[in-house]
Amino acid sequence: MTHADAPSPTLEQPRAGGPPSPPRSTLVITAHAGDFVWRAGGAIALAAARGEKVTIACLTFGERGESAKAWREGRKLEEIKAIRQGEAERAAATLGAEVRFFDAGDYPLLATAELTDRLVAVHRETQPDVVLTHPAEDPYNGDHPAANRMALEARILAQAIGYPGDGDIIGAPPVFYFEPHQPEMSGFRPEVLLDITEVWETKRAAMECLGAQQHLWDYYTDLAVRRGVQLKRNAGPNLGLAHRTMAEAYMRPFPQIAKELA
Repeated sequence: MTHADAPSPTLEQPRAGGPPSPPRSTLVITAHAGDFVWRAGGAIALAAARGEKVTIACLTFGERGESAKAWREGRKLEEIKAIRQGEAERAAATLGAEVRFFDAGDYPLLATAELTDRLVAVHRETQPDVVLTHPAEDPYNGDHPAANRMALEARILAQAIGYPGDGDIIGAPPVFYFEPHQPEMSGFRPEVLLDITEVWETKRAAMECLGAQQHLWDYYTDLAVRRGVQLKRNAGPNLGLAHRTMAEAYMRPFPQIAKELA
């Protein structure tokens, strides 16, 4: 399914005598322009296909540390930013999401009071039902843990009625960490395996929007296959089905809230 095939966001059916509820909201906070595609493109496409609202807060364009091809071609900084922005916009549109660019500067990505305020404002505006972001560890890229820390801090501050800023306070949306590039070196455990088979072609199309990182297309395709095999292995009655399953892995930093074990 492509973005053009996805239904537009719809309101949930109202309860008897009450107004309709807004569509579910997903907030994705990423360090660089391509991160949301490689790590969470399937989750984003699934949510959008269900008519949910997905907002991507892209803290940097990855202009310094994740655009080696453009630098080798002799491109200048502002030109590289524009290239990465265009790629990310096309990828987000393919997935069915809205992307916002904070242009906070990468390598290194540094937390500031202004950036914190902007992230709090996005939380309060979007009222997320779920937040996706980087895990807390990544020894290969300090921007990813920095984005994690800011995402978690903004989520907490957005809940505080005394924290200044526009918008209503939020609840405590569950947080899912998406998979880092080298999970075995980053303390990542695949605690949640998400079946993205039905939107895999959409994710692959979004990946192919990222020409600056073409070397990652096959890597993340292979990863989706591997996680899909693991999903089938843990899926009980589905074990042994012949169809090809594609999946993404996530980790939960906070307890799952449930009324029954499943």
